[in-house]
Amino acid sequence: MTAYLNALGVICALGRNRREVARSLFAGDCSGLREESHWVPGRTLPVATVRGPLPCMPAGLEPHNSRNNQLLLEASRQIEDDIQQAIRRYGRGRIGIVLGTSTSGIDEASRGIARYLQDRQFPADYDYRQQELSAPANFLAEWLQLSGPAYVISTACTSSARALISARRLLDLGLCDAVLCGGVDSLCKLTLNGFTALEAVSGQRCNPFSRNRDGINIGEAAVLFLMTRDPGAQPSIALLGGGASSDAYHISAPAPDGRGALQAMNQALRSAALQPQQIDYLNLHGTATQHNDAMESLAVAQLFPADLPCSSTKPMSGHTLGAAGALEAAFCWLSLGTDNPDQALAPHVWDAQADPALPALRWVTPADRLPRHAPRRLMSNSFAFGGNNVSLIIGDAP
Repeated sequence: MTAYLNALGVICALGRNRREVARSLFAGDCSGLREESHWVPGRTLPVATVRGPLPCMPAGLEPHNSRNNQLLLEASRQIEDDIQQAIRRYGRGRIGIVLGTSTSGIDEASRGIARYLQDRQFPADYDYRQQELSAPANFLAEWLQLSGPAYVISTACTSSARALISARRLLDLGLCDAVLCGGVDSLCKLTLNGFTALEAVSGQRCNPFSRNRDGINIGEAAVLFLMTRDPGAQPSIALLGGGASSDAYHISAPAPDGRGALQAMNQALRSAALQPQQIDYLNLHGTATQHNDAMESLAVAQLFPADLPCSSTKPMSGHTLGAAGALEAAFCWLSLGTDNPDQALAPHVWDAQADPALPALRWVTPADRLPRHAPRRLMSNSFAFGGNNVSLIIGDAP
């Protein structure tokens, strides 16, 4: 059965709702990436921050207060009418929540521990539950008073892509009639300093697949889909397929030959009953690290026709880690939706200095367009530490 993606709430450096995000995305706007000096001692780094104040926690939910949950709250309020309609139709016990994150409220926890080490007491607003990986799902379930399955997946940079696959499984098993699914990650010193220690962070805008690539830019985002078996309003957009693999090649590096990525992409195609030539666009994981870009281009060139339009959107959004899979699925959703009347594709932003050691891919330019008529199918890749690989296929509902 088809898993329809009926509604989308999104907030990231590209914008604070789906229309803003779509406008910036298809224009190739990288202005959300700005240099900041307070994250890593002695370094100024480009980061993709959500600018401006975030909503306050609703009354009675103050223990859930964290930047992560505030981002999630803003995304969920964008589709609150759709959520309330689902509650009326299906009941609170038939709506699930599956989210991905890697940070949760760890930034608040870090500040709380620093205060404790200095003063031997935690700040008055500190609550240990803010840092639990389950915190985003717990917060949404309590705020919306939902009693269906609610949990969080944390598989590094594939977390929220896996959340969409797991949400579909809840529908397939008949455990839920609707699922709120997606991901959220907020900027914090832990991740920025950790990736800096791995020498994986670039001091400039990231440059995916270039011979000059030297690392990632980190960002933050919250993405929330309402997934159901009901096609909802037109046009109907669906999760057509998903594939996952775990090659366990290395704790942080991907398998150099791309076998884990290839397995995930093939599995996604099989689950959607599609052939490689039926994919109209590929959103690459494209982190701009040496190893990721090399193995991903090998896998893509081995599987797909040479004329498949490809791009990495991370120079615009930053790498949002646990939210990246859902965010880039949202970019595919926006490509197919009413916020993209020109049928544009997200351009590949780089210095156009191809790495001669990598297979050549066809990069999306501002002139490229999606086919105007269904069926259109878009794939999004997410690859993570530990050999975790996920590919999703988003498309016009059959």
